[in-house]
Amino acid sequence: MLNMRPLRYLIILLGSLLVAAGTNFFLVPYKILDGGIIGIALIINYLSDAKIGVAIILCSFPIFLLAWLKERDIFYNSVLGLLISSFLIELLGPFQYHFLYYFEFGSISSAIIGGFLMGTGLGIMLRFKASTGGTDLLAQFIKRYVPLNLGFIIFLTDFMIIGAGGLLISKETFFHSILTIISGGVATGLCTLETK
Repeated sequence: MLNMRPLRYLIILLGSLLVAAGTNFFLVPYKILDGGIIGIALIINYLSDAKIGVAIILCSFPIFLLAWLKERDIFYNSVLGLLISSFLIELLGPFQYHFLYYFEFGSISSAIIGGFLMGTGLGIMLRFKASTGGTDLLAQFIKRYVPLNLGFIIFLTDFMIIGAGGLLISKETFFHSILTIISGGVATGLCTLETK
């Protein structure tokens, strides 16, 4: 039987890289929000300059505690994604200036591309029973009781966080953030689509 563990590690690395690139190169330059724990971490970063990766880990702690108590498999499959994605977000942060020097897409395009990259990264991890934790981990719990697509559940939680963040940001940034979660939700939904 084929050992899936090395493939899962590769998927976690690739998915985390897409999440980190989407965050640093497309969202942060325009102060656009994503949903979920990353969205909360971005709000904290925009308000206080706190490190995004560190904020993600701290904000994820309660959800990981729930996973530890209720479902150890989900905990083990997600903790690596959380640590790697948080590390890569911090690692790629200093390259933001160099990326923007060569590529500048504008705020609307960046919102859509950034959301799609992050949604794809998350979606391929979920496809292989891994994730970055946070609200996608929470969505996996919800899916056990509600027969909805994971991408749709994540979209709903993201929308609530964007709504809360909308109180702290401009209407323009709020609009761009909506584009990000729609784009991310579509990408995640496509990656996690179950074929009969």
